[in-house]
Amino acid sequence: MDVGSCHLGGNADAVEFCPHRPFRHILAAATYTLQEQAGEEEQQQQQDRAGTVSLFSVDAGAEDESRRLRLLHTVETAGVFDMKWSPTAPLLAQADAHGRLVLRRLEHEDGSDEGVVLTDVVAGNISSSMCLYVDWNQNADSLAVALSDGSLSVVPMREDRLEVSEQWTAHQYEVWTCYFDRARPHLLYSGSDDCSFGCWDLRESPSNAVFRNKKTHTMGVCCIAQNPLEGNMLLTGSYDEFLRVWDMRSMMKPVNEKSLNLGGGVWRLKYHPNIADVVLAACMHNGFAIVKAGAGDATIMETYGKHESLAYGADWQTSEAAEHNTNSSVIATCSFYDRLLRVWQPENLVNHPTS
Repeated sequence: MDVGSCHLGGNADAVEFCPHRPFRHILAAATYTLQEQAGEEEQQQQQDRAGTVSLFSVDAGAEDESRRLRLLHTVETAGVFDMKWSPTAPLLAQADAHGRLVLRRLEHEDGSDEGVVLTDVVAGNISSSMCLYVDWNQNADSLAVALSDGSLSVVPMREDRLEVSEQWTAHQYEVWTCYFDRARPHLLYSGSDDCSFGCWDLRESPSNAVFRNKKTHTMGVCCIAQNPLEGNMLLTGSYDEFLRVWDMRSMMKPVNEKSLNLGGGVWRLKYHPNIADVVLAACMHNGFAIVKAGAGDATIMETYGKHESLAYGADWQTSEAAEHNTNSSVIATCSFYDRLLRVWQPENLVNHPTS
């Protein structure tokens, strides 16, 4: 069921629901637009990469349709490739095209939705290359950043300054994703345009490769997600259109248990906040899919094809209603060139047991 939709001011590439009370109804949507400036060949390249982060209020149950999806606030910024909420506070980390990591805090200025704003906390220059992806560790005391030059950076969380504590060349080409192991925060996974999927032990300096799989994916590795209840199960998504289920019990040599073709490059994977084996996938040229990914098995439950451009951003809303009734699950998705943001509810999660 469609809840609401709108067009953003730039090419839409990321959506993230705030998971923290009292802001669970707040959705952040980001854009990245390469602006051609004819006749200004000497203009610095980074000045052509513009973006925004917009805050929306989402109320899927509102009788007044105009209140189901409402724009509250927009911040002009550099082109945003990725953003993530801190797991412990309403703090949003932004990875952008200027090679910067920016932290902003979500606040009520007057106690109402109309007063919800993002306030700048701190920003740091991470690299002369572009920051493509950002992830928090579970304690929110460290962030990892994936870079377009093949490097990974680790940045300790401080509200007075952001400085890289470690940076190393992890891959030959762009690092599209990085992901802290949720139970073992000293392990950092990465996926790259060089078709490899790797893991790094941050206790060693420079970080040591625990494993590097170069054979399984036939195109770039775009995303990684860990099962919230089964830490030995990892998912990867790739430009080769496959979602892969991995058994990580042998960290030196993980086993690819199952591969599922989703019909488009798998750009993002997000586990349902309350159902341990249900995953939302952004499939680039083939819209969005909801997948049941259990041990040794993966099947498509539902697809959503109402976007007409590259399917990039996808997220679940964390809500009290969905905790007790999976049919109340709410999803936000966005697509790139048509600049479209949609909020919708899946049809096939009825009576699916919550975790």
